Amino acid sequence: MIIKILVMKMGKLSIKRVALSALLPLLAGALWTGGVAQASGGGTREPVEVEWSFNGPFGHYDKAAVQRGFQVYKQVCSSCHSLKFVAFRHLGEKGGPFHADKCPAGFPDNIDCANPVENPAVKAIAAEYDIVDGPDESGDMFTRPGTPADYFPNPYPNKQMAILANGVVPPDLSLMAKARAGGPDYIYSLLTGFEEAPDHVDIGPGVYYNPYFPGDLSSAIKPEYLDEHGHPKEGIHVPEGGVLKMKPPLVDNIVDYADEEIPETVDQYAKDVGQFLMWVAEPKMESRKQTGLMVLVYLLIFGGIVYASYRQIWSKDEH
Repeated sequence: MIIKILVMKMGKLSIKRVALSALLPLLAGALWTGGVAQASGGGTREPVEVEWSFNGPFGHYDKAAVQRGFQVYKQVCSSCHSLKFVAFRHLGEKGGPFHADKCPAGFPDNIDCANPVENPAVKAIAAEYDIVDGPDESGDMFTRPGTPADYFPNPYPNKQMAILANGVVPPDLSLMAKARAGGPDYIYSLLTGFEEAPDHVDIGPGVYYNPYFPGDLSSAIKPEYLDEHGHPKEGIHVPEGGVLKMKPPLVDNIVDYADEEIPETVDQYAKDVGQFLMWVAEPKMESRKQTGLMVLVYLLIFGGIVYASYRQIWSKDEH
């Protein structure tokens, strides 16, 4: 009799453990879909929090904004910054800004626009770029129009040329929205946050002050604002952020949008390119969130079944 009771108690404990193990992923999933707290960063000043369409467990990319962001990147950013991990075909894949489930009217039936390799918009974008290829039969390199299979070319042939043109190698933007603390908030804040350096700081020529850019300007304080020990005088503080060699890249009306209702302002450009760079860094985000929600629903149902089974099996024993 004692052995039977022990077996029943152990069985009850096992059922509880199974139910608990089924519910734990639900709790973890709920915490995950609620978002991960970003470390404050990008510079001394906290990045501005932007209401992005892709935030939250049900978030999604604003396709029109991603398209506009690509236009901003192409016309402004691509002259210095590369996208070495992005191929033209990615623009036309499912979830991409130029994906099409079917071709517009007038296209031949044998063209599958859902295939990014055949997507006419993607092919047109790729053809606008010159791709260095080769060698040919004579052993020489040659230039040809891009195809959907090609990757975005680097604006500079090598690092030395990039340094000569900019003083530094401009960072690749493929993973920028994931590589910087604050992500797209940091990108938006940096692009809109250029300011005049405070009067008590000497930043020198060829650099630009931005409170959201990481740096230390303690050594840039002018001598007349320091005491005999080399410390800032009372009331003088070290400015937030740092300096970078990139001058403010955006100005109002620098990019013409096809939609006349969209404002052509620095603020709008920064939001659009932030949306685009987030898609570049995480192109499968929407499908990942959809899969995650399906898994959570499955675990919720499974956890309910396990708990109901537990109640049914041990209800008599409890009485």
